[in-house]
Amino acid sequence: MSKFAVNILGCGSAVPTLRHQPSAQVIDHRDRLFMVDCGEGAQLQMRRMRLKFSRLNHIFLSHLHGDHFLGLPGLLSTMALHEKGSAVTVHTFREGAELLGSMMRFICGDTPFELNFHILSPGQHGVIYEDDSLTVECFPLYHRVPTLGYIFREKPKPRHVRGDMIRFHGVPHYKVPEIKAGADFITPEGKTIANALLTSAPEPAMSYAYCSDTIFDPRVARAVAGVDTIYHEATYAEADAAKARPRGHSTAAQAGKTAAQAGARRLILGHFSKRYLTEEPMIHEAAQFFSGEITAADEGMKINLL
Repeated sequence: MSKFAVNILGCGSAVPTLRHQPSAQVIDHRDRLFMVDCGEGAQLQMRRMRLKFSRLNHIFLSHLHGDHFLGLPGLLSTMALHEKGSAVTVHTFREGAELLGSMMRFICGDTPFELNFHILSPGQHGVIYEDDSLTVECFPLYHRVPTLGYIFREKPKPRHVRGDMIRFHGVPHYKVPEIKAGADFITPEGKTIANALLTSAPEPAMSYAYCSDTIFDPRVARAVAGVDTIYHEATYAEADAAKARPRGHSTAAQAGKTAAQAGARRLILGHFSKRYLTEEPMIHEAAQFFSGEITAADEGMKINLL
């Protein structure tokens, strides 16, 4: 089975605490690493979780509040000291590219790897990255500053070839890629062997959405409709709901509403305020609106998305 997992480096809001680090995640898809946000301490968390810097080539920033990107200069500096060879692309707004570019020139001069900036626009919606097995889409979130969410979406997987049936029907080796792609096999005698007899169904393609920071807004649910797993900020419990919208954030209950409206299977709560000593009540609040699996994020947690 192929790998698709999210590694939680930090799931707190605003400032680091003894319980939670600022926002940062690493998505591992088939041993390719993609970072979403990079709060302080992210590189230490990567070391603790044994995530190799050398496999990290794309970093996606949701917005330019410090708790979502201040770990990035340090991470890039460390990668420069390690003389990472392959290119790194930071996907961010123009202001982020200018700020980070200036900082890296001052700190490192020329990095031993190619540092690229992919400029995103406020309100942008669409595919911004694609490889042979995955796409990454951005979509607008609704915070106090321009903010984007991200969807990591697997491409449909090829069917599994049944070796016993391949041998039984005498399918030549050079025909196997066509069979995996869905083709039938025509024997030398002209008999058609249906693809369904030669293959079995693949695992379903999965998807993951990152929604932080944002107020509760039905447009978010529409943007992530049909996604399997949603990470949604839950800065506040219901007791402090009055603080959420003015500060550009959501409650756990609102995260549950968004997941339910989107038709998700699983909800991961995060971006917790430092005022709470436990996230257990937030799980219960989200469960009032969402009947699927709910997890409260925690540092060091690895969540298998398959």
